[in-house]
Amino acid sequence: MSILPILIHPDPRLKRVCDPVADPASVAGLIEDMFQTMYDAPGIGLAAAQVGVNARVLVMDCAGKEEEPDPVAMINPEILEISEEMNEHEEGCLSIPEQYAMVARPAEVVVRWTTPSHGTDERRFDGLRATCVQHEIDHLDGRLFIDHIGSVRRQMITQKMKKLKRERAKA
Repeated sequence: MSILPILIHPDPRLKRVCDPVADPASVAGLIEDMFQTMYDAPGIGLAAAQVGVNARVLVMDCAGKEEEPDPVAMINPEILEISEEMNEHEEGCLSIPEQYAMVARPAEVVVRWTTPSHGTDERRFDGLRATCVQHEIDHLDGRLFIDHIGSVRRQMITQKMKKLKRERAKA
């Protein structure tokens, strides 16, 4: 297992729609590396696009510090149902470090996905887990959380990320 480099916005790879995975076994190693990368960052979710891999794969673990870990790996996830009720959460992103914004999303979603062992799982998520899974599926569809906020704020955050990337390149 290894920690993968996380892409920083703006990067064209973060804006592409990821390809479906035909063979779930082929991404088993990627999933292990993604979990290690997410926990190391630290974060609660990570999509393959964020580590430069064009595959519909995401990992998440929204358990609190006092809870047992609840790791979930999803291959080819699809949202089957969304609630009419909306929730607003302050979102951040490992690809947009230290930037946060309030984003409104459906309060509950039902998601179906393929598991790493070739099975199928389907689950209803609410609260933080609903926000997280929608955020990560957005990544697989080439969208970032800042695509859900106003254009002026989005441009300000993008400029900060460009500056951060220049500073990191110099170091």
